[in-house]
Amino acid sequence: MAFNLSELNEKINRESSFIHALKQEISKVIVGQDVMIERLVIGLLCNGHILLEGVPGLAKSLTVSTLARIINTSFRRIQFTPDLLPADLIGTMIYNQKKGSFETKKGPIFSNIILADEINRSPAKVQSALLEAMQERQVTIGEQTHHLGDPFMVLATQNPIEQEGTYPLPEAQVDRFMLKVIIQYPNKAEELEIIRRMAHTDGQIEVNSVIQPQDLKRARKVVDEIYIDEKIHRYIVDIVFATRQPADYNLADLANLIQIGASPRASIYLAMTSKAKAFIEGRGYVTPEDIREIMWDVLRHRIILTFEAEAEEVTVEQIIRRVVDTIEVP
Repeated sequence: MAFNLSELNEKINRESSFIHALKQEISKVIVGQDVMIERLVIGLLCNGHILLEGVPGLAKSLTVSTLARIINTSFRRIQFTPDLLPADLIGTMIYNQKKGSFETKKGPIFSNIILADEINRSPAKVQSALLEAMQERQVTIGEQTHHLGDPFMVLATQNPIEQEGTYPLPEAQVDRFMLKVIIQYPNKAEELEIIRRMAHTDGQIEVNSVIQPQDLKRARKVVDEIYIDEKIHRYIVDIVFATRQPADYNLADLANLIQIGASPRASIYLAMTSKAKAFIEGRGYVTPEDIREIMWDVLRHRIILTFEAEAEEVTVEQIIRRVVDTIEVP
């Protein structure tokens, strides 16, 4: 290896100390949901946006708002509704009669952490207003371009699109989310604890701010240093290409089921998120198991199925399972 593993491990141990404190603070409010919490941490470490999907009442919004309180930075919650306009999100130009000129009124998007609550309850024109902000970290209002802060992270929640009054997200926007996390129901023991903790009329549970923006910036630099072997890189590329050209990977039966395979962002994000996962676990290198665990959240919203697949009730998860079981592990 062309790097000093022991030195890198020392950096990881030093710069990842806030992760335990973060999880400890979140656990004061959120019961269970360990996967969702870990994915949020990965999003923070990779400077990426995350889409959380689940039926109402699974603490999606509560988790995001709690995370924002733990990070010492600005936070805005935007409730997406059918009558929301793009200007309500990014801002607009307002005429100042005293000065006789137009002035920029910035919208709630000008914050470090954005909770886009129930994002799929707004029509496509509002959802698309997020595109420039999510990808370029900037917003254009009138003829002026305004840069957003660092960190800037969109944490969006959505109900399953089969729910009444929801709109599917445009493919271009969905692809800009680094991860799509499916939130599951808690088990019996967790739900009992939820009742004990939440079934009262008191105010919100207090949490402490344990992360500063500079902590994240230092941690991200260490994440970038984590080693990925060339074999792991090729493994990532094989996984992604198997969704585009399944016949080349002994998956010819999937060709009629996949309309659009994963984009190059999938390859980039698989590499980035696997390094963040190794960082969380205190390792200076990525293993195939990191890829196999995180790939579900990276790929599930980037594979578009055909009408034939929908008619046969084939799910994206089944497609990913076939791919991960077929591609040879290095």
